Amino acid sequence: MRHRKYPFIIGFLIAPVGLYALLMLWPYLQTFGYSLTDWSGESSVMHFVGLKNYTTLFSDSVFQQALLHNLLLLLLLPVITILLALFFAFMLNVGGRGGTGGVQGVRGSAAYRVVFFFPQLLSIAILTVMFEGVFRSDASGLLNGILVKLGLENAQNPIEWLNDPNTVLWTVLAVTVWWWVGFYLVYFSAAMQAIPKDIYEAALLDGAGRVHTFFRITLPLLWDSLQTAWVYLAIVAMDFFAQVSTLTPGVAYGGGPDYHSEVLSTYLMRNFLYYGKSGYACAMGVVILFLTLIVSLVALRSTRRGRIEF
Repeated sequence: MRHRKYPFIIGFLIAPVGLYALLMLWPYLQTFGYSLTDWSGESSVMHFVGLKNYTTLFSDSVFQQALLHNLLLLLLLPVITILLALFFAFMLNVGGRGGTGGVQGVRGSAAYRVVFFFPQLLSIAILTVMFEGVFRSDASGLLNGILVKLGLENAQNPIEWLNDPNTVLWTVLAVTVWWWVGFYLVYFSAAMQAIPKDIYEAALLDGAGRVHTFFRITLPLLWDSLQTAWVYLAIVAMDFFAQVSTLTPGVAYGGGPDYHSEVLSTYLMRNFLYYGKSGYACAMGVVILFLTLIVSLVALRSTRRGRIEF
């Protein structure tokens, strides 16, 4: 009977594994093959150029600038998003006053979760259209209008959030953080609710404060959730295509002004669809793939620790 179950299991695995290889692995192999050619994307004619596209990449100043922007986002996006989501989740679940019912969250925490999670219900396209109005470069923009009313800004010389090289990347980062904080707040809240309240009550009876409770109880017991969040946000940081291409100025797919908001994905799409350098763009795609894999592995390894059970 034991030997008969293997053909049965293999029979069920053939179809999904075959589909995965056809729809996932084969496109990656094709991309790598195209990256070794001078394919223009508009015809089937191409010539083998070896590693020329890869050597050109690392002497391309725009590619280097885009890579630096992605690395900066990789450092900031997970840290800011996770810290904000953890703080709000902790306040919603444990930050209320202790009473006869023991440790409890703030009043109306369920409603707060809905409000924080609402941005995730909006597509990134809708979100960027909305923030185009928020960050308009004149006093009619929501943010500039508020600053003018408060007397913090001159109506004749408003801040050009998306046109100023010094602010454009930070503005796009702020929009992305706002979009993701609510999702991870709900994610961390669900993990916190699985922690027995008795642990918090025992710590409070022993004289532990909120800060001490957070670092000694909540954080260690949420470590697996933090690790997952870090990896997913690292992948988001290596993308950023939708935000940059819709919010920022520039020739085809944003990235402006003067490449100050350029990221790898927008530069790839510009080369693929606008400049007709599809082989060169495929080389970028391969580099992005390996960078993402390396970042994910480093994040998993660096945050690995002994599992704490309760």
